[in-house]
Amino acid sequence: MTEEEKIFAGKMFNNRAPELVAEKHRAHELCRQFNAADESDPGRIGLVRSFIGSLGEHSNFQGPIQFNYGCHTFIGDYFFANFNFLVMDDARIYIGDKVCIGPNVSLLATNHPLLPEERFGPGENGQPVMAEFASEIHIGNNVWIACNVCVLGGVHIGDGAVIGAGSVVTKDVPAGYLAYGNPCRAVRPITQADSKKELVLPEDEAHFRFAAD
Repeated sequence: MTEEEKIFAGKMFNNRAPELVAEKHRAHELCRQFNAADESDPGRIGLVRSFIGSLGEHSNFQGPIQFNYGCHTFIGDYFFANFNFLVMDDARIYIGDKVCIGPNVSLLATNHPLLPEERFGPGENGQPVMAEFASEIHIGNNVWIACNVCVLGGVHIGDGAVIGAGSVVTKDVPAGYLAYGNPCRAVRPITQADSKKELVLPEDEAHFRFAAD
């Protein structure tokens, strides 16, 4: 198996393998260029498209951003990520349509063994080796992940879910639920009682017309 095939099979892989280092370096360099560009530069989004697995239409990253591979991440339409979006996409990460990401959110599709003797030590040539394995993250459509949230590998977040600020998401979140905490837990369903339509002024109804769909 190639090292990338080992990642996708959920096996331990060599994160210093030349082919993986090259993929990561390309993403890191393009992220650096993105972060150095003016936020009003229309060419910034093209830098993301050049290294990401796929990116839908009408998507935007406030920046700064940091992707580990980029090519392992697949994002739908109408995506927005606020400041300091970190994506450790060693395993694949799938993000649906109309997803909003708050500031300082981390998607961490990577892991290390808990036993110290399995986690770190000298390799065949005496160089340090960090054992690593990874699990996918799946984020559905119409999800809002609020600020300072960490989503760990193996997690599925259902359509329409909201993850409250400061949460550490270690388990699946059902569709249509408000979830928060450390560890994050599903607290209650989101219902029409949560509507904020009364906050829309008459002169802004056309601007927020999607809310009436």
